[in-house]
Amino acid sequence: MVQVWWQAFIDGFVQGFARSHPLAVPPSELAWLLGIAAALCVVPFLWRFFGRFVTIVHELGHAFAGLATGMRVTGITLRLDQGGTTRGVGRGRAVWFGFWGYPSPAVVGAALAWASAAGWGRAALSVSLVLLVLVFLFIRNLAGVLILSGAILAVAVIVVAVPPDIQGHLTLAVGLALVLGAARDWWNVVMVHTARRRELGSSDAYNLARRTGVPSAVWLFTFAAVIALAGVASWAVLAGAVVTVGS
Repeated sequence: MVQVWWQAFIDGFVQGFARSHPLAVPPSELAWLLGIAAALCVVPFLWRFFGRFVTIVHELGHAFAGLATGMRVTGITLRLDQGGTTRGVGRGRAVWFGFWGYPSPAVVGAALAWASAAGWGRAALSVSLVLLVLVFLFIRNLAGVLILSGAILAVAVIVVAVPPDIQGHLTLAVGLALVLGAARDWWNVVMVHTARRRELGSSDAYNLARRTGVPSAVWLFTFAAVIALAGVASWAVLAGAVVTVGS
């Protein structure tokens, strides 16, 4: 029985890298997708889980930025309060490493939206599953193992158990939710700078300001600019998919 299940999993996973037809989204379905994305980021119970996935992408943004500039990532810590820390050493560009936290979920979300519209939504899920498994190499705490395991399980179920024609739509919904989640996290860090200043040590903008001398407000603005651009790109993708239906 286990062997049959495992073979079905492998077959579904391998097939998940294939391209499907470009996504066509009727206006009524667009409303549902936007509603699902908003619910993941607004409903407290759902955000309790999806917010941790946003944190994983946030920390991966730091990690990939560091690796791209020659740093050695020494560990990632994920906490149950939706916080996280990525540590790295080396001669990499520390400012670049520090910047790509809050904007990363929005950029990844826009990429998922584009992949879905182009017919690569299922493949994007499969690639995401591989990347999440590789992240285990960097996790340094038990809570992080539990959080990452939950994310891997959720993506794996979608890749293997959900019909292929639905996977692209789910990928699009997750992409939109990541953009909205990035905006929510950005607003949260703004509140840290204005109303909860005792938590400033957790802010990437504050740490960048200390390192560079550039005011935190400037870093918060640049975070917002990248998130907004990702939102505009995602909306353009949605508009294109809806037009396809009407043509």
